[in-house]
Amino acid sequence: MNPALTRLRQHMAALGFDACLIPSSDPHLSEYLPGHWQARQWLSGFTGSMGTLIVTPDFAGLWADSRYWTQAEQELAGSGVSLVKVETAASTQHLDWLASQLRAGQVLAVDGDVLSQGATRALKQALSRSGVMLHTALDPVAAIWSERAPLPNAPVYEHLPPAACESRADKITRVRSAMAAQGTNCHWLSTLDDIAWLLNLRGSDVSYNPVFLAHLLLSRDSTTLFVGMDKLDAALVARLAADGVTLAPYDHAKAALAALAPDAALLLDPARVTQGFVQSVPEHVRIIENINPSTLFKSCKSKAEASQIRATMEQDGAALCEFFAWFESAIGRDRVTELDIDTQITAARARRAGFVSESFATIAGFNANGALPHYRATAAAHATITGDGLLLIDSGGQYLGGTTDITRVLAVGTPSEAQKRDFTLVLKGVINLSRTRFPKGTLSPMLDALARAPLWRENIDFGHGTGHGVGYFLNVHEGPQSISRALPTPHMAMREGMVTSIEPGIYRPGHWGVRIENLVLNIDAGSSEFNEFLAFETLTLCPIDTRCITLALLDTAERDWLNAYHGEVRTRLLPHVAGAARDWLLASTEPV
Repeated sequence: MNPALTRLRQHMAALGFDACLIPSSDPHLSEYLPGHWQARQWLSGFTGSMGTLIVTPDFAGLWADSRYWTQAEQELAGSGVSLVKVETAASTQHLDWLASQLRAGQVLAVDGDVLSQGATRALKQALSRSGVMLHTALDPVAAIWSERAPLPNAPVYEHLPPAACESRADKITRVRSAMAAQGTNCHWLSTLDDIAWLLNLRGSDVSYNPVFLAHLLLSRDSTTLFVGMDKLDAALVARLAADGVTLAPYDHAKAALAALAPDAALLLDPARVTQGFVQSVPEHVRIIENINPSTLFKSCKSKAEASQIRATMEQDGAALCEFFAWFESAIGRDRVTELDIDTQITAARARRAGFVSESFATIAGFNANGALPHYRATAAAHATITGDGLLLIDSGGQYLGGTTDITRVLAVGTPSEAQKRDFTLVLKGVINLSRTRFPKGTLSPMLDALARAPLWRENIDFGHGTGHGVGYFLNVHEGPQSISRALPTPHMAMREGMVTSIEPGIYRPGHWGVRIENLVLNIDAGSSEFNEFLAFETLTLCPIDTRCITLALLDTAERDWLNAYHGEVRTRLLPHVAGAARDWLLASTEPV
C-alpha cells in the first residue's frame, strides 16, 4: 500500500469528503505535467501520461486506456490501486462508476484548478442523477504532499526569424480580429502552446514541449502575460513592451479575471480552461464560449513555416541515417540494448542544426516490448537486442524550424513470415491513407478508417488513434484535428497547412509490435464542381525497412508509392550525409 494513499484518506475523512478524483492534469490542461502537478503519479505510482485516479475510503482505482494496460498492471502492483480498463482516453466510464457508487448527499472532491470546464460539466451532470455533491474549491493534496516539487522556473526565450515566420504583433492582430468577429472584447488563454505561439516565446518548464507556465489576458488594447517575473531578462521584457505586452506575476491571474469590467465580453474555450479560473469570472461578465482562435491559427502552418519544416525534416532524416548506420554496424558486434537506442538517436539529432530537445520520450521496444504502444525502457527493465525479430523505434525532435515524430520498425536478424505479414499490412494502411484525396473541411475522424481498412480485412485492429496534429516547434500532440475514433466536432475540419501523423499499428502482446509513422501536410489538390480538395504531402524523410515486407501482399500501386517515396528520401537526404550514413541510405532506398 502506497503511504500517500493513507495520508489522502485521512485528509478526506477530516474534510468530510467521501471520494476524491485526481485527474492527470494541471491548470493549463497540459499533456506532460511538471512535477508539481503529478499528484496522480505520487498517489498511485503509475507513470503514464494519461489516467484518472479515484480514491474512496475502501477503494482506489486507476482508469486507463488500452495503451497503458500492461504498464499500469506492472506499476500498480502492491500499491493498493486497482486498474480499471477502458478502451479509449475519451472514455467516461469513471463518471458512470462514481454515479453508481456514491449516494445522495455524499461529497466528491476534485481540484477545480486542474479540471477543464467541459469535464466539470460532464461530472456535474453524472453526479446530479445520484444527488452527489461536487467540491472543486481546493486542491485535495496540497496540505499532505510535503515533498511536492516547486513550480518550474526555467528561462523564457524568444522564437526568432527566420524560424519564426510571423511577428507576434501580427498574430495578436489576427486573434483580436477573430475576437471582434465573435462580439468579444477580451479573451483568456491558459493553454501553454497557444500562449507560446501567440507571443513567439518558448521555454522548458514542461518536458519535451518548448513552453513555459503562463496565463494570458488579451483585450482590444492590452495584452497581459501572467508569468514568473524572473523568467524573462530585461531585454526581452522591453521587446515585449514594444509590442504592447505587459507582465504580471503568475499567481495574479485569477485576480485579473475577478477584476474584469462590467462591460467585458469574455471569449473562453471550455475545453482549454479550467473550472477554477472560470469560477473567478464575475457574474456580470458575459462569457462567449468557442475554440481559442489561436488553436485554429497555429494548426494551419503558413507556406513559410512549411518550408522550414521541410528543411527540418531533411536534418532529422539525415540524423536518422547516421543512427541507423551505427545500429547496423553495432548489432551482432557489440551488446546493444533498448537504452542505447535512446542515447544514440538523441545524440545523432543533437549534432544537427536547430536541434533543441527530444519531442517526447523515445520508445524503443524489441519484440514483445514493441507490443506496448507506450513502452519506455528503464535502467531496471529493458531488453538486449539480440537474435531474430523486430525493433520498434518511435522518436522525435524539437527543432527551431519544426517538430518531428517518426516510427520505424527494423528487422533484427531474420524476421518471421508472420512478423513480415503484420509489417506489410501496417504499411498498406499507411499507403492507403497517404494517397487519399478528400474535400476541404472533411472532419478528420472520417479519415481514420482508410488506414484501418487493410487491417480490418484481416480481422485486425489497433487501440490508439491513427493520427494527431503536430505543432511548429511546439507540442508534438496538437489539435484540433484528430484522425481517430473521436466523436467529430466542427473544429476538427481538415484545413490546408495542417500537419498530422499517420501511424497505424498491429500489436501482438507478448510477441511483437509494428507501427509505421510519417508526418503529412495538408496541401491543395485542386477543385472541381463538387468541392475544393486536399491531399497529403509526406513530410517525414526516412527509409522504410524493405527487409520486413512481404512483397506479394503489395499491389502495383503500393509498390509504386513506396519506390517514389524512397526516391524522394534518397534525393533529399543525400546532400546531408556522408560515409556510412550515405552508404546505408543508398542501400535502404533501392527500389522493390
